[in-house]
Amino acid sequence: MGMFTEQEAKAILDKVIALSTADECTATLTGAIDGNVRFALNNISTSGVVSNTDLGVQVAFGKRVGTATINEFDDAALKRVVQRAEELAKLAPENPEFVPAVDRQEYKPSPTFTAATAAITPEYRAKVAADSIAPSKAENLVAAGFLNDGQRFSAMANSNGNFAYQKAAAMDYTCTVRTEDGTGSGWVGRNLADVSDFNVGNDIQTAIRKARSSSGAKALEPGKYTVILEPAAAAGLVSFMMRFFDARQADEGRSFLSKKGGGNKLGEQVYDPRVNISSDPWNPEAAVLPWDDEGLPREKMALVKDGKIANLQYSRFWARQQGKRAVGRPGNLLVAGGTKSTGDLVRETQRGILVTRTWYIRMVDPQTVLLTGLTRDGTFYIENGEIKYPVKNFRFNESPVIMLNNIDELGRPVRVAGDESDMVMMIPPMKLRDFTFTSLSDAV
Repeated sequence: MGMFTEQEAKAILDKVIALSTADECTATLTGAIDGNVRFALNNISTSGVVSNTDLGVQVAFGKRVGTATINEFDDAALKRVVQRAEELAKLAPENPEFVPAVDRQEYKPSPTFTAATAAITPEYRAKVAADSIAPSKAENLVAAGFLNDGQRFSAMANSNGNFAYQKAAAMDYTCTVRTEDGTGSGWVGRNLADVSDFNVGNDIQTAIRKARSSSGAKALEPGKYTVILEPAAAAGLVSFMMRFFDARQADEGRSFLSKKGGGNKLGEQVYDPRVNISSDPWNPEAAVLPWDDEGLPREKMALVKDGKIANLQYSRFWARQQGKRAVGRPGNLLVAGGTKSTGDLVRETQRGILVTRTWYIRMVDPQTVLLTGLTRDGTFYIENGEIKYPVKNFRFNESPVIMLNNIDELGRPVRVAGDESDMVMMIPPMKLRDFTFTSLSDAV
């Protein structure tokens, strides 16, 4: 099991819908075949392939809702899972925010499946590990990393006649390389839909170079600095901020997008005019399923345009309450930028700090999206357009809202993994003024 064809998935979902006696029934069928290899201390430690398929059934009697899941698909199992969902629905209290299942929808397919990625073999994974370990050992460095790849399908149907099916494939690679004495650390990460674009031999050199260069870090006084955040470093902060692009949170006063006296900041200038953030399920570099978890079609839409809030996410319940149109929850985030690489931004910087990664990010104040976290795996001082020396890691206290009002320049966007399992991002390296470092960290 793991992968079903569209015909196989539809046959199962049709049976489920036919078995239900509830007022409405929605069934979702998902499956995946995921492969992985993990290595540490210059040796492969684990590898494997996981195959799984799950069926979820949600039914409603009026506003009473019940759900049940199963991973068996014979007729008896299907009957059993439907009966269980209906039993639970009859026991449940009414849901005051109940919204009926979506009507029949049209979904424009998006390019989420790449055959080359779906065809990754154990031999390929082993070679990626070997090609990460060998050059590290040759430099007397220690490599640890993880490659995860997979193909999956998603299918859903409901008693209103709606049906959707689509396959997807992606891979994610991360590697940390350290000096033998543990005083230097470098990191590289790649998140891709098409494994044909992956060259581990090139990528591992980034981690090796940073590991060698970060040994013997000097301490700088905490304070406000010009920084260059590499895409992976910027993504941690920006993706956290985007959780608050929910109209209900803003309307109820629980968000930095809430207005004093009520309402939200839709249409208002919140960021530097160079900030443009959008979502597009059909973007060829960051495609996602064309529907969300409620079955609503996703759309190509601006979230921030020229620094102004262009759209907020309205759930179907909140859209009804506010008289708005509900749109599918975005599955990707596309942050516009320029054409320059991280290296180009470094060469044009008189004084500043280069940050490879941000880590352990936590919320301090939701009203301002003030976040705290740490730098790691390569933090460097820049002077006259050159990396002069490594610096000790910092703890930062910074709001991405303020950060995106202190832009010097945005570079060329690249694909990175977001902070949710189904979220991908295209995000540029960012050169920013007055980034706030509050203390030093002894961690490498």
